[in-house]
Amino acid sequence: MKLAKYYFTLFCTFIVINSISAQDYYFKDKVPFNTDIPTPEEFLGYEIGEHHTRHDLIVAYLTKLAEISDRANIEIYGKTHEKRKLVMFTVTSPENLKNLETIKSDHLQFVNPAKSPENYEEVPVIIQLGYNVHGNEPSSSEAALLTAYTLVASTSEEVENYLEKSVIFIDPTINPDGRDRHTQWANQYQAKTLVSDNMDAEHTEAWPRGRTNHYWFDLNRDWLLAVHPESQGKLKWMHTWYPNVVTDFHEMGTNSHHFFEPMKPIGSLDPIMPKENYENLNNLFAPYFANALDKIGALYYTKESFDGTYPGYGSSYPDLQGGLALLFEQASSRGHIQDTDYGKITFPFTIRNQYISTFATIKAAVENKGYLRKYQQEFFKSSLTKKTKSGFAGYEFEEKYDQNRKKAFIEQLLTHKIKVYKDGDTYTVPLKQPQHRMVQTMFETYDKYRDSVFYDASAWSVANFYNIKYKGVKSIKLGAEVITVKGIIENAKIEKSAYAYIVNWDDYNSPAALYYMQSKGLKVASAFKPFTMITSNGEINFNYGSLLIPVSKQKKTSQQVFQIILDAQEKFKIPVFGTDSGYSMKGIDLGSNNFRVLKKPKVAMLIGEGVNSYEAGEVWHLLDTRIHMPVTKIRLNNYNRANLDTYNTLVMVSGNYSVLDSLQRQKLKNWTKKGNTLITIAGASKWMVDKKMVKESLTKKSTSKEEKDKKVTKRLPYVEASEHLGRERIGGAIFEVDLDITHPLGFGYRSSKLPVYKNNLVFLAPSKNPYATVAKYSENPHIDGYISKNNLEKFIKPSASLVVSGIGGGRVVLFADNPNFRGAWYGTNKLFLNALFLGAEINMPK
Repeated sequence: MKLAKYYFTLFCTFIVINSISAQDYYFKDKVPFNTDIPTPEEFLGYEIGEHHTRHDLIVAYLTKLAEISDRANIEIYGKTHEKRKLVMFTVTSPENLKNLETIKSDHLQFVNPAKSPENYEEVPVIIQLGYNVHGNEPSSSEAALLTAYTLVASTSEEVENYLEKSVIFIDPTINPDGRDRHTQWANQYQAKTLVSDNMDAEHTEAWPRGRTNHYWFDLNRDWLLAVHPESQGKLKWMHTWYPNVVTDFHEMGTNSHHFFEPMKPIGSLDPIMPKENYENLNNLFAPYFANALDKIGALYYTKESFDGTYPGYGSSYPDLQGGLALLFEQASSRGHIQDTDYGKITFPFTIRNQYISTFATIKAAVENKGYLRKYQQEFFKSSLTKKTKSGFAGYEFEEKYDQNRKKAFIEQLLTHKIKVYKDGDTYTVPLKQPQHRMVQTMFETYDKYRDSVFYDASAWSVANFYNIKYKGVKSIKLGAEVITVKGIIENAKIEKSAYAYIVNWDDYNSPAALYYMQSKGLKVASAFKPFTMITSNGEINFNYGSLLIPVSKQKKTSQQVFQIILDAQEKFKIPVFGTDSGYSMKGIDLGSNNFRVLKKPKVAMLIGEGVNSYEAGEVWHLLDTRIHMPVTKIRLNNYNRANLDTYNTLVMVSGNYSVLDSLQRQKLKNWTKKGNTLITIAGASKWMVDKKMVKESLTKKSTSKEEKDKKVTKRLPYVEASEHLGRERIGGAIFEVDLDITHPLGFGYRSSKLPVYKNNLVFLAPSKNPYATVAKYSENPHIDGYISKNNLEKFIKPSASLVVSGIGGGRVVLFADNPNFRGAWYGTNKLFLNALFLGAEINMPK
């Protein structure tokens, strides 16, 4: 302990007063260096750790190294939402670089179950070093620059050995948009005389902070869901190279130290990840990290926290591709220098620990490359022989009514290189394929777990995200392999009508098409009862919510109307039908009062300090990228001067709305009374109930006074407190609700059974109004994920998932769960969009 504190204090003091020695401190064991290669500080004009480096400068420096060195090249594998480059810097020996395609071909033989190469030691090991997925955890990108320089410029025997026996890919900044948001913040508040006070603005970013990407998503949860371009590009690269080792560098609390794997024991009772991965390989690599950090007196820990249960992390997804993914967490300076319980921690100190762990990873990978290659080979070979407890040969699914949602799900499968086959309307996904474990990830559900406390989600059966009705089968008929999603949607070409057009509301893209048509000036009505019509494509059964565009009621010519609808169909690939008569075969006619003209949504959302940025980002992303609808984001500190009458819909996600006093809450209530729609999600719904803004209530544990008096508190070990308390959290599980598909919020659904995602402790009691509980948890609601028996029986089962509550002439739509979770819950997005487009038409019968 004394030695660690000595090194820590010595470094923190020395680094501030002597920058030349600082660089010696980073590189002292990697000398000599090629002086023709510019150091990072020579290129940037400042020492690494002296300032936070912008992403464009990171890319520029790596580009420069690739230009002047025969050891390196650089490629762009994607661009962020803000158009920043996502780059991969390749570094290896000059000979390897010349023969990179041959090495790639030889390497891929080991991931092909049909091949059996045995030259395990001859092919260079593939190492992918990933940094800075969370933008405000910046030390790792600085370490990436030091790593790139060292590998390109060092002429030491050690480094040249690494380069000969490996191909190293450096992804310096996985989340450039978030990084630059944080970089700007830290640099703009940096003083010439550094301020270590934790309360200084430099160390306390403003909302939404730099952790997330442009739409405020956590990219370290997106590897499985592949919603964003950063992840899509990375996955495409990943399935091109299948690296043997992948790193995932992070930061954590300032008063922590340094973490490396092994993590806490995996939470799954029967993990799909091989035990050899999370035990043997982790234990093989751990001594390398410990020895490297021991030499500099750095404190670290293992085994106590984090878990690799959720397969969508950068430290878990590569494990399902035959590699070894490694998580590192470094105590953060959150700026340039900050006070801690052990003294001051500096930005350079955090960088050096990441740099040290990087080279320990390279050393371990090179020295065990034969083992890693054989492990990856066996991983993929076992995918063809691996048995599952279910005994299924694969899974079948079909979706007749929503072609765009089906297409999105199949595209998700293909992104992960999962083989899919089509026979008629049925799709089959066999388990006997190289991506066997990814098939399990997509379809399998669980109700038993080894652990009850999860770092994140405990459920991720992606088929449920998309509300895909599927089943496991013992025998399969494959049909034709699906190579691309092109051609999956086969809508009949629309013919011009002089009378009316009808759009099926079942399709995922129908809300986007509706907004497009409204924006072009068309009057569009929604069917509040089903009907059957003879159309230009024959007799069609139309569901609740189907859209009617009567030609004679428009202020446009029939040709103009036709062109708008044609454009909408081509843009959004939706089913549209023309009809020459208003007379139905069954149900309501087109002139019925059960068709209601829809108002164009004018949407605002409250954001800012205290608001859950993840949930706010999910709403913004959905409306902006899929519905192509503007949403006004009102910061809470501007709420007082906002004219709410400009909008007819307001969204509030989870958050702390204590800044809204009684007068401001009355303003919100008065606006709703005018006939507007307030949509609240999870924590915001609880806030509405707690503040008595609605006449609804929360589910409460029912225990009689007599039972309470008899209850004796059981004595428990203090050390287990966090475990006992943690098991009552709902980190993320999937439940089934019973949905009223005749309610406007349920329009577009064909089944009353719907999977929803819950990761909160918000339990809404069913409304006393018999028509207002739109979705209630079913009798046996559990589908997937960990839930304590107490929460399941006493809170989930008696509760509602979706309630509408009237306020004057308006209404509040209260979601207990998050219908837009991580941009991937295609199955429940329609509930939220129904609230936007149909909310104004919800009458509240007594």
